[in-house]
Amino acid sequence: MRKISLLFTTFLLVSCYQQERNCADFRTGKFKFEHEIDGQTKVTYFERKDSLEIENYEGKIDSSHVRWINDCEYVLHKINPKNRHERKGVHIKILTTHENTYTFEFNMVGDTNKQKGKVEKIE
Repeated sequence: MRKISLLFTTFLLVSCYQQERNCADFRTGKFKFEHEIDGQTKVTYFERKDSLEIENYEGKIDSSHVRWINDCEYVLHKINPKNRHERKGVHIKILTTHENTYTFEFNMVGDTNKQKGKVEKIE
């Protein structure tokens, strides 16, 4: 009986825990996103001003329109897409926030293959 009580108490405590999600803190600002491609760490810097995001990746600058679905989800659409693939939007969902970072998942709109990442707010 004691084990069942301990198990129930543990379950109750874990189920009450909520991840921090202060998504509004990340609606605007300057950010850094580190990711790995073919074993090499790549860095993308971007600035978001509510409905506009300007990205700098390896010296190439690109702009996207941001359409907020709610405080923690938005869709990016490139302003000047160069091909059919770039015309598709990217759905981004902020999963957790902590101080100056957030973890997120993203996928191309219509695609079920989701990836995860972590972004740091630098300004």
